[in-house]
Amino acid sequence: MATSDPGNDGRIRCALCNELSVIRLRDRNRQLCAEHFAADLSERVRETITSHAMIAPGDRIAVAFSGGKDSTALLLLLRDLVTASDDITLVAITVDEGIAGYRSDTIRSAESLAEELGIEQVIVSFSGLFGKDLDAILESQKERACSICGILRRKALLSAAQAAGATKIATGHNLDDEAQSVLMNALRGDLARLVRDSSSRSGDCFIPRIKPLKDISEKEIAVFLMARGRFPELPECPYTRYALRAEIRSRLSSLEYRHPGTMKRLVSGKERLTSVLDGIPLGGAINRCRECGEPCSGTVCQTCQLIASLL
Repeated sequence: MATSDPGNDGRIRCALCNELSVIRLRDRNRQLCAEHFAADLSERVRETITSHAMIAPGDRIAVAFSGGKDSTALLLLLRDLVTASDDITLVAITVDEGIAGYRSDTIRSAESLAEELGIEQVIVSFSGLFGKDLDAILESQKERACSICGILRRKALLSAAQAAGATKIATGHNLDDEAQSVLMNALRGDLARLVRDSSSRSGDCFIPRIKPLKDISEKEIAVFLMARGRFPELPECPYTRYALRAEIRSRLSSLEYRHPGTMKRLVSGKERLTSVLDGIPLGGAINRCRECGEPCSGTVCQTCQLIASLL
């Protein structure tokens, strides 16, 4: 077996073969080449899916597919993992928020990959669902861009998944996203949202959400896509700069660099807290919205409240 020591040419080699290393897994202090890293990441995603019982025979999985890095990796990995199972199907759901100079590029990328992989794709737009695109909605309140967009995107995704007959919704949230959410909710003092696990919800009014990439870092996803020649060179959403998450992301990345394992410890702590508080009603009962019938904690869901105030 090869080692990860530099060869005669001074370049770092894979710990499992003699190919050049593309990544160092710091938590295991192991160097891996493109082929072995892709296999390692795929197996870790499979273990996450299995250990959390995310997918069952007969599932029709709606994959939230924007065409960006995370959703591209998610679609590729799920396609590979379910190929051998004839009774599990995928449908890619792409939401067109209506962001000038940004979304059209990502939609073209998403359409191209879905067609290449032979995966059914559904495109749903804010203008079609809500009568306005995001740019028009945010004309006077760009500082709330990510909050407003997130609420409307979830509504659009759920509507499309229901129409497609999906039994699960898979999103591309990665380890960085999960750790950022823990910090954001802690800073807001939102204990109910901090410990809430949407994937555990059940009942006829919910389509359970799964996060197969939740244990995979943003860096690992980027390397995986580059190793497979699938890294999408796409612009960043112009509204990102208004978000609290952008600042949290920057600070958390610095902490992770100086103190490896910070993100995993944050998410692990959140999961332990969720387990301890399991069964304790922190956010109130789950009801149906009187306007649209979707699940909510009050009488009218966030989306309907938002639509009433904005549109």
